[in-house]
Amino acid sequence: MIERRTEDFVADQHMALVEAMQKVDDNSNGILFVTDENDRLCGTLSDGDIRRWIIRTGRLDAEICFAMNKNPKYVTVDDVQNPYSYMEAEKIRALPILDKDECIHAIVFANDKANHPVIKTESLRDIPVVIMAGGEGTRLYPYTKILPKPLIPVGDVPIMERIIEYFYRYGIKDYYVTVNYKKTMIRSYFSEVSRPYHIQYIEEGCPLGTAGSLSLIDKTFDAPFFLTNCDILIQADYEDIYNYHRKSGNVITMVTALKNDRIPYGVVYAKENGEVCRIEEKPRRSYFVNTGMYVINPQIIQMIPKDTFFHMTDLMAQVMQKGLKVGMYPVSEDSFLDMGELEELKRMEEKLDLKHQ
Repeated sequence: MIERRTEDFVADQHMALVEAMQKVDDNSNGILFVTDENDRLCGTLSDGDIRRWIIRTGRLDAEICFAMNKNPKYVTVDDVQNPYSYMEAEKIRALPILDKDECIHAIVFANDKANHPVIKTESLRDIPVVIMAGGEGTRLYPYTKILPKPLIPVGDVPIMERIIEYFYRYGIKDYYVTVNYKKTMIRSYFSEVSRPYHIQYIEEGCPLGTAGSLSLIDKTFDAPFFLTNCDILIQADYEDIYNYHRKSGNVITMVTALKNDRIPYGVVYAKENGEVCRIEEKPRRSYFVNTGMYVINPQIIQMIPKDTFFHMTDLMAQVMQKGLKVGMYPVSEDSFLDMGELEELKRMEEKLDLKHQ
């Protein structure tokens, strides 16, 4: 059994949800064990619990006791024998071991088990992915003066190849890539070696935005499909994203990421006549941003005008105007990796290196 810093996985029930999201990110196991004022285990909080709470309420200002699972599974120091067998039977990835006072003595994780099998899935095998790769990548200049953005390396692998690798883990083999800028280089790179997936290229005669080139796809999709920008990685459960879309009634599901900003000044609030009523020192703002990944029902492709510059924001606005449902699937701040700018490219490389240690 591998020793870990228990405090990294434990949170007080009154911790703010935003703070808990960051702690879940930091411990890289997707879960927190929640304790009461006497340090006794009273619940668990997973990344899924947080996501369901946000989707249901839209609130980020709640304490975690409102979002947690109040019936946690555990064993005690007196009856633990083979915790890995128990976790496998209960289909859980982490198990707290409690002392006689119901306080956490230790935590066992499924991936600590020697030779723990890596689960492979083909759960999304027949689902297509459209990758928008036609832009010039001006924010990454001067790199994109030489290479098209999809071929900018993250480590030693081009970003578009990494994107495909993430989807391929779920058995996806059909990719539609919209190209324009330096399209010959993109085609040449992916044709150099045999690959276990198929890429069909959709050529833009002129830039058509983040949605316009969807109208050029000659294939009629019979199920919702993924659409993603070519400069982002989402480290999340793609099967869960897809299943959420199917169950939600959305015609578009936008993957969103939490962002936390801290204003480096004291923010002043005033009433009439300039009378100061409150000063908040270096407040933090929390909000969700569009990551550039979506799940889309195929029927709405018909709403995209032909040969017209048209962004996904235009399409979503049109969909909502018609009374159809656009929803979001929230992920944590660290789950969204964006290489749209040089500093973010460095962050992406550092994050992926950490994942491989």
